[in-house]
Amino acid sequence: MARDLFHAAVREALEFDGWLITHDPYPIRAMGRDYEVDLGAEQLFAAEKDAQKIAVEVKSFVSPSLAYEFHTVLGQYLNYHTFMAIQEPDRTLWLAVSSSVYESFFREPATQLVVDKFGLNLVIFDKQSKTIEQWISR
Repeated sequence: MARDLFHAAVREALEFDGWLITHDPYPIRAMGRDYEVDLGAEQLFAAEKDAQKIAVEVKSFVSPSLAYEFHTVLGQYLNYHTFMAIQEPDRTLWLAVSSSVYESFFREPATQLVVDKFGLNLVIFDKQSKTIEQWISR
């Protein structure tokens, strides 16, 4: 499986943010379907004694048409989300995009409409500093 261009940067950013990477990749096996989300991670909250579990799909958006690439990403996200809910309903799916792609494409009203309609959770990262800038939960 080919890794996304920013896979290592997002992994490093998550670890810096206090996440323990538990899967690289995170396998989804449900209803005869096999998928792999880029990363699985957990963060333990001492006060709650519970772990928050996430899966993060990393996307670079390097094709000439961001809209075309978004169509593919949306389909992936919806499939992963659907089958993760069967396999591990307490794990939350996130889509990681760079801050430059977020600013130039994801903040557009048309993209926001789709993101809101389908409830995409976004994690915005800085590809140079390898840090998480923002978590946007829908």
